[in-house]
Amino acid sequence: MWPNYRYLCFVLLAGFALVAWLVTTHPANAVDRTLAALAQGIESPGVTRIMEALTTIGSSRYVAMISVGVMGYLFFIQKRRFEPLFLLAVLAGSVGWNQLLKEVFHRARPDVHRLITETGFSFPSGHTMSACALYGAIVFLFWRHGATRLRRGLLLAFGALMIAGIGFSRIYLGVHYPSDVLGALLAGGLWLSGAIWLYQWGMERRRQSGLVRR
Repeated sequence: MWPNYRYLCFVLLAGFALVAWLVTTHPANAVDRTLAALAQGIESPGVTRIMEALTTIGSSRYVAMISVGVMGYLFFIQKRRFEPLFLLAVLAGSVGWNQLLKEVFHRARPDVHRLITETGFSFPSGHTMSACALYGAIVFLFWRHGATRLRRGLLLAFGALMIAGIGFSRIYLGVHYPSDVLGALLAGGLWLSGAIWLYQWGMERRRQSGLVRR
């Protein structure tokens, strides 16, 4: 049973507004520094390689590659016409939404103990928002394809782990504050929930009109 996305949007919007207010009024706060230090406290060569791999998977290039593969599977194998368009719209909208928010808040990136080099503004995390859009949409779409309870559980766990792993990697590598990742989770969840809400509403309207079955 999926949640009521209309109300979920309001909850996520309120959460994002709170985080955005805290980031604006306390851009270099003790909570961010403490949580970042805890994340980087597990630093080791092996962990760093894993985090670098996760952040690479969350990059625009790999998000695009994975998206094309999923859209091709949905269109050519599953014979779905609207689901690939939904995924494309979610991803494109997420990128635009993230860039708009970065320009609005203009938050500088952390400048302490960076393990990789990044440019641009920090809030909210673009990698995390893209992960929310991609893996959240994948979970939503494949959940609908009549999978067993076990497969649905594995699908949900996979999506959650990828989003959490990519978000955590950005903190570990020193290129985002924890609040950047939290804000991205809320903003990305807001965009995804709104897109699902509109998609379900549109598909229901088409089914009622007898125009489409899926």
